[in-house]
Amino acid sequence: MDNIHTQSIPQMVLDQVRMKIEEAIGLVKPYSVVLTADERASVLKVGDKKFTCVNKAFAYTKTNPEFVPSYLNVADFDIDMKDADGHPEIVALINQLFNYFDDTKLAARSEAYSASLYYYGNVQQAASVNLPGAKAIYDDLKQYFQGRGSKSAEGK
Repeated sequence: MDNIHTQSIPQMVLDQVRMKIEEAIGLVKPYSVVLTADERASVLKVGDKKFTCVNKAFAYTKTNPEFVPSYLNVADFDIDMKDADGHPEIVALINQLFNYFDDTKLAARSEAYSASLYYYGNVQQAASVNLPGAKAIYDDLKQYFQGRGSKSAEGK
């Protein structure tokens, strides 16, 4: 793989991103629900197929209100329906931002690991010919590269 990660995200940009994310969290937090693990496990799970039914039932509360039971608060139902789709356009942007960071991390770690393999291989070779200082570095690094060293270099 070619080296595709050729510049680091500047700290100034990261600071701005952090501030904007914190600002976004501050904007939605007053209107958001935070569930405990137990609450998440106990809520009714509604997939797309069931949610189609929910949409239809909600529409019927508007067109045929005579069938709304007295114990059903339609105003609360309306509030629930406004957020029930999960705001996919915003979630898509959040996922896109996450993927930028995650893909960058994946590429950077892969390239850094390749560079460390090159370095380790060179240190291993230097240790095998007893170059000063190489054995200490090799001994420190070899634990992370189990199975990658030659038998003769590992025995020294």
